[in-house]
Amino acid sequence: MDAEMGMRPLLLLPEMLLLVGGLGALIGGSFVPRQRQWLIRVLTAVVLVAAMAAAAVQLGGPVQRAFEGTYAVDTATGVARILAAFGTLLVLTLAADEIAASARESETYALLLFVTTGTVVLAGADDLLVLAVGFLLATIPLYGLIGLVNTASGAEAAMKTYLMGALFGILLLLGVTILSGVAGTTRYEDLTDRLTQAPAVAVAAATVGVVAGLMFKAGGVPAHFWVPDAAQGAGGTVATFLTTVPKIGALIAVYRFVLVLPRTTSWALLVAIFAVASMTLGNLAAYWQNDPRRLLGWSTVSQVGFLLVPVAVAGRSDLALPSLLVYLAGYTVTNIAAFAVTAALPEHRELTAYGGLARRRPWLAAALLVALLGLVGTPPTAVFVGKLTTATAAWDGDYAWLAVVAFVNTVLSLFYYLRWIVPAYRTADADMVATEQVSPRRWSARTAVIAAALSLAAGLAAGPLWQLASQQ
Repeated sequence: MDAEMGMRPLLLLPEMLLLVGGLGALIGGSFVPRQRQWLIRVLTAVVLVAAMAAAAVQLGGPVQRAFEGTYAVDTATGVARILAAFGTLLVLTLAADEIAASARESETYALLLFVTTGTVVLAGADDLLVLAVGFLLATIPLYGLIGLVNTASGAEAAMKTYLMGALFGILLLLGVTILSGVAGTTRYEDLTDRLTQAPAVAVAAATVGVVAGLMFKAGGVPAHFWVPDAAQGAGGTVATFLTTVPKIGALIAVYRFVLVLPRTTSWALLVAIFAVASMTLGNLAAYWQNDPRRLLGWSTVSQVGFLLVPVAVAGRSDLALPSLLVYLAGYTVTNIAAFAVTAALPEHRELTAYGGLARRRPWLAAALLVALLGLVGTPPTAVFVGKLTTATAAWDGDYAWLAVVAFVNTVLSLFYYLRWIVPAYRTADADMVATEQVSPRRWSARTAVIAAALSLAAGLAAGPLWQLASQQ
């Protein structure tokens, strides 16, 4: 047996650490008193750091495949491992404020690790069956996370997420079934040649099913309906996590999948349509929102559209994958910074409640400013580098019209972010006096400032980031 294509389980050390850590948090939490559940949080943090370290060690190595070539260990997988674990680690600091000593604290950590594991598996999947397993592992625990909040809006969000997940999960599994049936294989490296000889209608239908299913995990059109409700109804920790980490694996999974599709299928146009629909609908819907978390929920739908731009030119431009990875890195820290501000001030559930924030909490207001302008794509933030490189990739891949649409939507997005920024930097009126004594949650505020600083640092260090993402 070829060593490169053998089992080689140690290549999956980061994934194994995350999965075993989740099991440890689930079982260990049953034996730790509620007042000492912080021990499980420390265990979770250690597992995430260990997974990042293991991923970093493997990142500089050659491209390898494990388990008979069904799982790729390459630059994309390595970046996904680090981003997913680091994003979850930042989210974990929010939990120190929100769910410390709560009845479901250890279960929350276990579910976070399980979803993170599924996210990484999605990113590295080089086989249709592994893709399906990663999708289920990243999806099922998510229902439990959203439903942990014992409120009417939380229950509604959990039910909507479950129904949407079931529908688009069926579509994905149906697409996997059709492709494996007409090709006689599930491994990506064998699919391209065999699908060329398969009926074009069957391949096209299966492609729509698989991509639409992955759009549920990414939170983009046409499977986006659950995202704003979940962002609004779930707790701050869960809302931050579900709008950030799952997208990493889902979008890399879409990229890998479309690369194996034959030219007989117009998959590039399909992805471009999803991109335009996501960025445009997300922007238009976000403009009318008054709840900051719901606004950010629609913002994440829009961001998926921008992230799909390099996917649409996969195989057409050498800039596609590096630009996608750079954008994902920038989006991860920037989106967490924005949600961390809302987690620091959970009572502020309307944009007007942030009036005078710059005078009362200048550091928190600065983090909010950097995060929101970063999501727009303002230099020198990391998302600016991501949007610039993805537009360049689209232009290089003969999809100039898609780059123009992305630019127009970038300008449009500025207006609804300003609806939040302007009150924060305007002197508070008499109605805001009652809220001036509200102290922000300590760890959430620190996370917001740190994540915003990382967004600026990543933008300024765009050169090394690009060089890392370009390693093939």
